[in-house]
Amino acid sequence: MFPSSSLISGNFSSPKFSIRVPCEPLPKPNKVTSFLKVSLKLCNGLSVSTCALSTKWKINGVLQICHNSLNTENPKETLPEDENNSNKLGTERDWTTSILLFALWTGLMYYVFVLTPNQTPSRDMYFLEKLLNLKGDDGFEMNKVLVSLWYIMGLWSISYSMLLLPSGRSSKDGVRVWPFLVLSCFGGAYALLPYFVLWKPPPPSLEESELGRWPLNFLESKLTAVVLLAAGLGVFAYAALANADVWTEFYQYCRESKFIHVTFLDFTLLSTFAPFWVYNDMTARKWTNKGSWILPLTVIPFLGPALYLLLRPPLSAVPVSSPTTKGDD
Repeated sequence: MFPSSSLISGNFSSPKFSIRVPCEPLPKPNKVTSFLKVSLKLCNGLSVSTCALSTKWKINGVLQICHNSLNTENPKETLPEDENNSNKLGTERDWTTSILLFALWTGLMYYVFVLTPNQTPSRDMYFLEKLLNLKGDDGFEMNKVLVSLWYIMGLWSISYSMLLLPSGRSSKDGVRVWPFLVLSCFGGAYALLPYFVLWKPPPPSLEESELGRWPLNFLESKLTAVVLLAAGLGVFAYAALANADVWTEFYQYCRESKFIHVTFLDFTLLSTFAPFWVYNDMTARKWTNKGSWILPLTVIPFLGPALYLLLRPPLSAVPVSSPTTKGDD
Protein backbone atom coordinates (compact mmCIF):
# COMPACT_ATOMS: atom_id res chain seq x y z
CA MET A 1 0.00 0.00 0.00
CA PHE A 2 1.29 3.47 -0.94
CA PRO A 3 1.53 6.03 1.86
CA SER A 4 -0.24 8.70 -0.22
CA SER A 5 -3.13 6.57 -1.42
CA SER A 6 -5.96 4.59 0.11
CA LEU A 7 -7.57 1.39 -1.08
CA ILE A 8 -11.25 1.48 -1.91
CA SER A 9 -12.69 -1.95 -2.46
CA GLY A 10 -15.57 -2.67 -4.75
CA ASN A 11 -17.78 -5.78 -4.71
CA PHE A 12 -18.17 -7.19 -8.18
CA SER A 13 -19.80 -10.39 -9.33
CA SER A 14 -16.78 -11.40 -11.40
CA PRO A 15 -13.90 -10.72 -11.30
CA LYS A 16 -12.93 -9.10 -7.99
CA PHE A 17 -10.46 -6.21 -8.12
CA SER A 18 -9.54 -3.08 -6.24
CA ILE A 19 -9.17 0.59 -7.33
CA ARG A 20 -6.47 2.87 -5.97
CA VAL A 21 -7.53 6.51 -5.64
CA PRO A 22 -4.84 9.05 -4.62
CA CYS A 23 -5.83 10.85 -1.45
CA GLU A 24 -4.51 11.67 1.98
CA PRO A 25 -4.09 8.84 4.49
CA LEU A 26 -7.39 7.94 6.08
CA PRO A 27 -7.72 8.55 9.80
CA LYS A 28 -8.23 5.84 12.31
CA PRO A 29 -11.72 4.29 12.01
CA ASN A 30 -12.54 4.71 15.63
CA LYS A 31 -12.01 8.47 15.58
CA VAL A 32 -15.04 9.89 13.84
CA THR A 33 -14.23 13.49 14.57
CA SER A 34 -10.78 13.19 13.03
CA PHE A 35 -12.31 11.67 9.90
CA LEU A 36 -14.71 14.61 9.54
CA LYS A 37 -11.86 17.09 9.86
CA VAL A 38 -9.87 15.32 7.16
CA SER A 39 -12.93 15.17 4.88
CA LEU A 40 -13.53 18.90 5.30
CA LYS A 41 -9.88 19.55 4.60
CA LEU A 42 -10.03 17.51 1.41
CA CYS A 43 -13.13 19.26 0.12
CA ASN A 44 -12.03 22.72 1.33
CA GLY A 45 -15.25 24.48 0.54
CA LEU A 46 -16.36 22.05 -2.13
CA SER A 47 -19.73 20.32 -2.08
CA VAL A 48 -19.85 16.54 -1.96
CA SER A 49 -21.98 14.56 -4.35
CA THR A 50 -22.22 10.93 -5.24
CA CYS A 51 -22.29 9.23 -8.57
CA ALA A 52 -22.67 5.59 -9.43
CA LEU A 53 -20.04 3.94 -11.56
CA SER A 54 -21.32 1.29 -13.91
CA THR A 55 -19.30 -0.73 -16.39
CA LYS A 56 -19.91 -3.69 -18.63
CA TRP A 57 -18.95 -5.84 -15.64
CA LYS A 58 -21.94 -4.46 -13.64
CA ILE A 59 -20.06 -2.44 -11.07
CA ASN A 60 -21.92 -2.48 -7.74
CA GLY A 61 -19.56 -0.18 -5.86
CA VAL A 62 -20.17 3.51 -5.28
CA LEU A 63 -17.43 6.10 -5.19
CA GLN A 64 -17.74 9.45 -3.50
CA ILE A 65 -16.17 12.36 -5.35
CA CYS A 66 -15.94 16.06 -4.66
CA HIS A 67 -17.24 18.65 -7.08
CA ASN A 68 -16.49 22.33 -7.09
CA SER A 69 -19.64 24.17 -6.13
CA LEU A 70 -18.82 26.82 -8.71
CA ASN A 71 -19.12 24.28 -11.52
CA THR A 72 -22.79 23.81 -10.76
CA GLU A 73 -23.54 27.51 -11.42
CA ASN A 74 -24.65 28.59 -14.84
CA PRO A 75 -22.31 31.40 -16.02
CA LYS A 76 -24.88 32.52 -18.57
CA GLU A 77 -27.45 33.43 -15.94
CA THR A 78 -26.06 36.97 -15.63
CA LEU A 79 -25.70 37.56 -19.37
CA PRO A 80 -29.15 39.04 -19.94
CA GLU A 81 -28.54 41.65 -17.25
CA ASP A 82 -25.11 42.48 -18.67
CA GLU A 83 -26.54 42.76 -22.16
CA ASN A 84 -29.27 45.05 -20.91
CA ASN A 85 -26.69 47.23 -19.19
CA SER A 86 -24.56 47.42 -22.32
CA ASN A 87 -27.59 48.31 -24.40
CA LYS A 88 -28.51 51.05 -21.97
CA LEU A 89 -24.99 52.44 -22.12
CA GLY A 90 -25.06 52.35 -25.90
CA THR A 91 -28.26 54.36 -26.07
CA GLU A 92 -27.15 57.00 -23.58
CA ARG A 93 -26.14 60.28 -25.17
CA ASP A 94 -22.69 61.69 -24.64
CA TRP A 95 -23.28 65.21 -23.35
CA THR A 96 -19.59 66.15 -23.15
CA THR A 97 -19.57 68.13 -26.39
CA SER A 98 -22.82 69.91 -25.56
CA ILE A 99 -21.54 70.87 -22.12
CA LEU A 100 -18.29 72.22 -23.57
CA LEU A 101 -20.14 74.22 -26.23
CA PHE A 102 -22.51 75.62 -23.63
CA ALA A 103 -19.56 76.62 -21.46
CA LEU A 104 -17.96 78.29 -24.51
CA TRP A 105 -21.15 80.17 -25.32
CA THR A 106 -21.56 81.30 -21.70
CA GLY A 107 -17.98 82.52 -21.58
CA LEU A 108 -18.39 84.36 -24.86
CA MET A 109 -21.55 86.10 -23.67
CA TYR A 110 -19.77 87.23 -20.52
CA TYR A 111 -16.82 88.46 -22.56
CA VAL A 112 -19.00 90.30 -25.08
CA PHE A 113 -21.12 92.14 -22.52
CA VAL A 114 -18.54 92.71 -19.79
CA LEU A 115 -14.93 92.44 -20.94
CA THR A 116 -14.84 93.77 -24.50
CA PRO A 117 -13.44 97.28 -25.00
CA ASN A 118 -16.07 100.00 -25.19
CA GLN A 119 -14.16 103.25 -25.50
CA THR A 120 -16.09 104.72 -28.44
CA PRO A 121 -19.84 104.00 -28.11
CA SER A 122 -20.89 107.12 -30.03
CA ARG A 123 -18.53 106.31 -32.89
CA ASP A 124 -19.84 102.74 -32.96
CA MET A 125 -23.36 104.04 -33.48
CA TYR A 126 -22.13 106.30 -36.27
CA PHE A 127 -20.35 103.40 -38.00
CA LEU A 128 -23.47 101.22 -37.72
CA GLU A 129 -25.64 103.90 -39.31
CA LYS A 130 -23.14 104.36 -42.13
CA LEU A 131 -22.97 100.62 -42.83
CA LEU A 132 -26.77 100.40 -42.88
CA ASN A 133 -26.90 103.36 -45.30
CA LEU A 134 -28.93 105.35 -42.79
CA LYS A 135 -26.64 108.36 -43.19
CA GLY A 136 -26.03 110.19 -46.40
CA ASP A 137 -22.71 111.17 -47.91
CA ASP A 138 -21.09 113.39 -45.30
CA GLY A 139 -17.59 113.20 -46.73
CA PHE A 140 -16.33 110.54 -44.28
CA GLU A 141 -14.73 107.51 -45.93
CA MET A 142 -15.37 104.26 -44.10
CA ASN A 143 -12.50 101.89 -43.46
CA LYS A 144 -12.32 99.40 -46.35
CA VAL A 145 -11.47 96.43 -44.13
CA LEU A 146 -14.42 97.24 -41.87
CA VAL A 147 -16.76 97.46 -44.86
CA SER A 148 -15.47 94.10 -46.14
CA LEU A 149 -16.01 92.52 -42.72
CA TRP A 150 -19.56 93.85 -42.61
CA TYR A 151 -20.53 92.36 -45.97
CA ILE A 152 -18.79 89.05 -45.40
CA MET A 153 -20.83 88.58 -42.23
CA GLY A 154 -23.99 88.79 -44.33
CA LEU A 155 -22.61 86.18 -46.71
CA TRP A 156 -21.77 83.91 -43.79
CA SER A 157 -25.48 83.73 -42.89
CA ILE A 158 -26.32 82.40 -46.37
CA SER A 159 -23.39 79.99 -46.26
CA TYR A 160 -24.46 78.46 -42.94
CA SER A 161 -28.04 78.17 -44.16
CA MET A 162 -26.78 76.12 -47.11
CA LEU A 163 -24.72 73.90 -44.79
CA LEU A 164 -27.36 73.31 -42.10
CA LEU A 165 -30.38 72.80 -44.35
CA PRO A 166 -31.15 69.96 -44.59
CA SER A 167 -28.09 67.95 -43.46
CA GLY A 168 -27.58 69.91 -40.24
CA ARG A 169 -31.09 69.47 -38.89
CA SER A 170 -31.43 67.90 -35.46
CA SER A 171 -33.18 64.59 -34.84
CA LYS A 172 -34.22 65.82 -31.39
CA ASP A 173 -37.92 66.65 -31.23
CA GLY A 174 -38.72 70.32 -30.80
CA VAL A 175 -35.30 71.58 -31.94
CA ARG A 176 -35.70 73.30 -35.31
CA VAL A 177 -32.80 74.91 -37.10
CA TRP A 178 -34.55 77.71 -39.00
CA PRO A 179 -35.18 80.02 -35.99
CA PHE A 180 -31.46 79.96 -35.19
CA LEU A 181 -30.58 80.64 -38.82
CA VAL A 182 -32.88 83.67 -38.85
CA LEU A 183 -31.32 84.96 -35.64
CA SER A 184 -27.84 84.38 -37.06
CA CYS A 185 -28.51 87.13 -39.61
CA PHE A 186 -28.29 89.53 -36.67
CA GLY A 187 -26.32 87.61 -34.04
CA GLY A 188 -23.98 85.46 -36.13
CA ALA A 189 -22.21 82.69 -34.25
CA TYR A 190 -23.59 83.96 -30.94
CA ALA A 191 -27.06 82.93 -32.15
CA LEU A 192 -25.93 79.63 -33.71
CA LEU A 193 -24.00 78.28 -30.74
CA PRO A 194 -27.16 77.44 -28.71
CA TYR A 195 -28.31 75.32 -31.63
CA PHE A 196 -24.94 73.56 -31.73
CA VAL A 197 -25.47 72.71 -28.06
CA LEU A 198 -28.93 71.21 -28.71
CA TRP A 199 -28.10 69.57 -32.05
CA LYS A 200 -28.38 65.79 -32.18
CA PRO A 201 -27.58 63.77 -35.32
CA PRO A 202 -28.66 62.19 -37.58
CA PRO A 203 -30.96 64.59 -39.45
CA PRO A 204 -34.59 63.62 -40.05
CA SER A 205 -35.46 61.92 -43.30
CA LEU A 206 -36.16 64.14 -46.28
CA GLU A 207 -39.04 63.81 -48.70
CA GLU A 208 -38.36 64.09 -52.41
CA SER A 209 -41.09 66.69 -52.75
CA GLU A 210 -39.18 69.05 -50.43
CA LEU A 211 -36.30 69.41 -52.90
CA GLY A 212 -38.40 71.55 -55.22
CA ARG A 213 -39.83 73.83 -52.54
CA TRP A 214 -38.51 76.92 -50.77
CA PRO A 215 -35.96 77.23 -49.22
CA LEU A 216 -34.19 74.07 -50.42
CA ASN A 217 -34.61 74.94 -54.10
CA PHE A 218 -32.76 78.21 -53.43
CA LEU A 219 -30.11 76.82 -51.09
CA GLU A 220 -29.37 73.83 -53.34
CA SER A 221 -29.12 75.93 -56.49
CA LYS A 222 -25.71 76.06 -58.17
CA LEU A 223 -26.48 79.63 -59.18
CA THR A 224 -26.71 80.58 -55.51
CA ALA A 225 -23.36 78.91 -54.84
CA VAL A 226 -21.71 80.71 -57.78
CA VAL A 227 -22.99 84.11 -56.66
CA LEU A 228 -21.94 83.39 -53.07
CA LEU A 229 -18.38 82.45 -54.06
CA ALA A 230 -18.04 85.36 -56.49
CA ALA A 231 -19.28 87.84 -53.89
CA GLY A 232 -16.87 86.43 -51.32
CA LEU A 233 -13.93 86.74 -53.71
CA GLY A 234 -14.90 90.34 -54.45
CA VAL A 235 -15.18 91.28 -50.77
CA PHE A 236 -11.85 89.68 -49.89
CA ALA A 237 -10.16 91.34 -52.85
CA TYR A 238 -11.55 94.72 -51.77
CA ALA A 239 -9.98 94.29 -48.32
CA ALA A 240 -6.73 92.84 -49.64
CA LEU A 241 -6.14 95.83 -51.93
CA ALA A 242 -6.31 98.24 -49.00
CA ASN A 243 -2.98 99.77 -48.02
CA ALA A 244 -1.18 99.19 -44.73
CA ASP A 245 -2.58 102.36 -43.14
CA VAL A 246 -6.12 101.06 -43.57
CA TRP A 247 -5.24 97.78 -41.88
CA THR A 248 -3.51 99.62 -39.05
CA GLU A 249 -6.60 101.76 -38.57
CA PHE A 250 -8.81 98.67 -38.50
CA TYR A 251 -6.57 97.09 -35.86
CA GLN A 252 -6.92 100.22 -33.74
CA TYR A 253 -10.69 100.08 -34.14
CA CYS A 254 -10.70 96.50 -32.84
CA ARG A 255 -8.88 97.61 -29.71
CA GLU A 256 -11.24 100.49 -28.98
CA SER A 257 -14.67 99.66 -30.43
CA LYS A 258 -17.03 97.09 -28.92
CA PHE A 259 -19.00 96.88 -32.16
CA ILE A 260 -15.97 96.11 -34.36
CA HIS A 261 -14.30 93.88 -31.76
CA VAL A 262 -17.40 91.71 -31.34
CA THR A 263 -17.97 91.53 -35.11
CA PHE A 264 -14.43 90.38 -35.82
CA LEU A 265 -14.71 87.76 -33.05
CA ASP A 266 -17.96 86.59 -34.65
CA PHE A 267 -16.18 86.20 -38.00
CA THR A 268 -13.46 84.12 -36.32
CA LEU A 269 -16.00 81.80 -34.67
CA LEU A 270 -17.91 81.20 -37.90
CA SER A 271 -14.66 80.40 -39.70
CA THR A 272 -13.69 77.96 -36.94
CA PHE A 273 -16.93 75.95 -36.95
CA ALA A 274 -17.36 75.89 -40.75
CA PRO A 275 -15.04 72.89 -41.50
CA PHE A 276 -17.05 70.65 -39.17
CA TRP A 277 -20.35 71.49 -40.84
CA VAL A 278 -18.78 71.03 -44.26
CA TYR A 279 -17.72 67.53 -43.24
CA ASN A 280 -21.18 66.83 -41.79
CA ASP A 281 -22.85 67.89 -45.04
CA MET A 282 -20.31 65.92 -47.08
CA THR A 283 -21.06 62.79 -45.05
CA ALA A 284 -24.81 63.19 -45.51
CA ARG A 285 -24.31 63.42 -49.28
CA LYS A 286 -21.99 60.37 -49.28
CA TRP A 287 -19.22 62.41 -50.90
CA THR A 288 -16.44 61.81 -48.37
CA ASN A 289 -14.38 59.61 -50.72
CA LYS A 290 -14.43 61.86 -53.77
CA GLY A 291 -14.57 65.19 -51.95
CA SER A 292 -12.10 64.59 -49.12
CA TRP A 293 -9.47 66.66 -50.93
CA ILE A 294 -11.50 69.81 -50.32
CA LEU A 295 -11.61 69.44 -46.53
CA PRO A 296 -8.18 71.07 -45.93
CA LEU A 297 -9.31 74.04 -48.03
CA THR A 298 -12.30 74.67 -45.75
CA VAL A 299 -9.98 76.18 -43.13
CA ILE A 300 -9.68 79.20 -45.45
CA PRO A 301 -12.19 81.67 -43.99
CA PHE A 302 -15.41 81.73 -46.00
CA LEU A 303 -13.80 80.99 -49.39
CA GLY A 304 -13.09 77.33 -48.55
CA PRO A 305 -16.67 76.51 -47.47
CA ALA A 306 -18.04 78.56 -50.40
CA LEU A 307 -15.96 76.48 -52.82
CA TYR A 308 -17.36 73.30 -51.30
CA LEU A 309 -20.93 74.58 -51.68
CA LEU A 310 -20.25 75.08 -55.37
CA LEU A 311 -18.70 71.64 -55.97
CA ARG A 312 -20.84 69.44 -53.70
CA PRO A 313 -23.25 66.99 -55.38
CA PRO A 314 -26.94 67.92 -55.33
CA LEU A 315 -29.31 66.11 -53.01
CA SER A 316 -31.05 64.59 -56.02
CA ALA A 317 -27.84 62.64 -56.75
CA VAL A 318 -27.89 60.79 -53.42
CA PRO A 319 -30.53 58.39 -52.07
CA VAL A 320 -33.38 60.32 -50.47
CA SER A 321 -35.90 58.55 -48.28
CA SER A 322 -39.60 59.10 -48.75
CA PRO A 323 -41.23 58.84 -45.30
CA THR A 324 -44.93 59.07 -44.76
CA THR A 325 -44.49 62.00 -42.41
CA LYS A 326 -42.60 65.14 -43.16
CA GLY A 327 -39.32 65.70 -41.30
CA ASP A 328 -38.77 68.79 -39.20
CA ASP A 329 -36.68 71.61 -40.59
